[in-house]
Amino acid sequence: MTHHVEYNTSEKGLRTILTDWQEAALRIIWANPGGIDSWTVWVMVNEYLKPKTISRASIINFLEAMRDADILDGVEVTGKGGLRWIYTPAMNEREFKNFIISILISHLLRNFPNEIRLSMTKLNNILWEN
Repeated sequence: MTHHVEYNTSEKGLRTILTDWQEAALRIIWANPGGIDSWTVWVMVNEYLKPKTISRASIINFLEAMRDADILDGVEVTGKGGLRWIYTPAMNEREFKNFIISILISHLLRNFPNEIRLSMTKLNNILWEN
């Protein structure tokens, strides 16, 4: 599966690849490893974003994209009002970061193979000098 990652060099941490509400949604799920539904994630994200809000559809679409990318797991359950998904982490934060790093480095190697190898060799030398 090909993964699309946009990297914003003007940001720091997870915000380099996620919006504020996407990061909040993932952190909520990581903090609830037993599972949480999209409604609860939506409520908690909007509480975090106040006074800004995000639509429930945006939350659902993001959670489904993360499930499709195997970053989240999910199980469909029957409850009041019909079927709903309960999301659990398939990756913890460290694993997620390593996953993103692998995607970025693989993309750089495909597009700039000689340049990235040279840069990685220089970086490796710097790291081992200290």
